[in-house]
Amino acid sequence: MAESFDNIPETALAWHRAGRGAVLATVVQTWGSAPRPVGSQLVVSGAGEIEGSVSGGCVEGAVVVEAGEALAAGESRLLSYGVSDDSAFAVGLACGGTIRVLVEPVGAQIPEAMLAEMVAARAAREPVAYVVETESWARRLARPEAFPERFRADRSGFEEDGETFVAVHNPPLRMLIVGAVHIAQALVPMARLAGYDPVIVDPRGAFAADHRFPGEAIHEDYPDEVFPALGLDARTAVVTLSHDPKIDDPAIEAALGADVFYLGCLGSTRTHAKRVERLTERGFSPAEIARIHAPIGLDIGAKSPPEIAISVMAQITQRLRQG
Repeated sequence: MAESFDNIPETALAWHRAGRGAVLATVVQTWGSAPRPVGSQLVVSGAGEIEGSVSGGCVEGAVVVEAGEALAAGESRLLSYGVSDDSAFAVGLACGGTIRVLVEPVGAQIPEAMLAEMVAARAAREPVAYVVETESWARRLARPEAFPERFRADRSGFEEDGETFVAVHNPPLRMLIVGAVHIAQALVPMARLAGYDPVIVDPRGAFAADHRFPGEAIHEDYPDEVFPALGLDARTAVVTLSHDPKIDDPAIEAALGADVFYLGCLGSTRTHAKRVERLTERGFSPAEIARIHAPIGLDIGAKSPPEIAISVMAQITQRLRQG
């Protein structure tokens, strides 16, 4: 599963600009039962303050010491911790995991302007990759077209040359759910568990009620009143469940005009046929309409709202990971 969105680059930039010093530590390789995946990050200040994690606590202490030395020297370094090292038991990797950590001082190694550009891209929900050549320490930012498979799979790591490390920074996954119905009540917690930020949209106050979705973002409006402000992009899934064309259709039309990676619509084959007629009359092409997953969800024989939610979550996951 992809890592949840964090604020480590943002914290590093803020600490650096405040004169506190900042060193970014990034997991670049793992073997065995390493506790944190590639791409996980920790930021260390000049005073030894930390945020984030590269090992869930196993090697943080050792990395903080190395980070302080790297900051003082103004040099990057690659660190390895594992069972073959004499220090393995001391740093808590006796379970068999091995990790390799890249330590980079901000300013002296990572250019402030480059880090600021990456932070701005993240804030704008624009996918961006930080690329570093570990032999020359040359650095650059890249967009999805440079590493399409890495961005699709949300997978940071070394290229085949063993020297080029690519850290993928994808926007957080979102799921816009139109229709605050029973299926949505089951789908929202599943979406959260899978790493999505769910947003519920339904103009019907009786459905879009806080007690039905405790603590969740709910918009008691029509989709065309909400979607422009939310924005639709390649890290967004749109699910329409209201069964009311006046509510669902504006969401479908907006999603078809955007780069969402998934669009699924509740309804029978007959209901979808009528939907296709309406969309055709509205000027959408057969290729555009074919992007819709309808009837929604994988065909697993689901009957109850929770079962349908499972089938929807499975289909969204399949689309995200397999394209």
